[in-house]
Amino acid sequence: PLVNSSVEGDNILLKKMVNLGIAVAMEDGGLIVPVVKDADTLNVIGLGRGISDVARRARTRNLRPEEIQDGTFTITNFGIFGNIFGTPIINQPQVAILGVGAVQKKPVVIERDGEDTIAIRSMMMISMSFDHRIVDGALGGRFLERVKEYLEDFQLDTI
Repeated sequence: PLVNSSVEGDNILLKKMVNLGIAVAMEDGGLIVPVVKDADTLNVIGLGRGISDVARRARTRNLRPEEIQDGTFTITNFGIFGNIFGTPIINQPQVAILGVGAVQKKPVVIERDGEDTIAIRSMMMISMSFDHRIVDGALGGRFLERVKEYLEDFQLDTI
C-alpha cells in the first residue's frame, strides 16, 4: 500500500484505488501523464485497452482535464526509444514510479536437466524511483521483486 500513496504536506495518504499514470511522449517533445482510473479492478486485457486508449487520446490531444489528475502510481517506458534502462523521476505527489526498458533478446544461463546451458531469452530491465521518506529500499526492492515474478510467470492463456 505505501507504494500506492501520496504525500500532502506532512501527511501520507494511503490510496484505496490504483489510478495508474502512463507517461506519454508527445510529438512536440513534451510529456503528459494520463491516468487509467481504478486500474486495480481491470484484468490484463482491460488494462491494456485502458492504457492504449488514454495514450492515443493524449497523443491526439483529446484528453479531458480529469484524465490527467489523481494518479497514484506511474509507469514510464524508456524502451519505446530503444533504451534498455533509465532512471524515472517521481511524478509528485506520488511516492514511486516504475520505468521499463526495451525488450531485447539476450543470452542467459538456464538450468536444463540439472545442467547449465546458454539459451536466448527476451529480457527487459525495470527500474523504480521512490520517495525514501515513505518507501525504503527494502519495501521498494520487494515491490520490484513482485513485479519481476509476475512478469516472469505471466501466462497469456490465464487471462
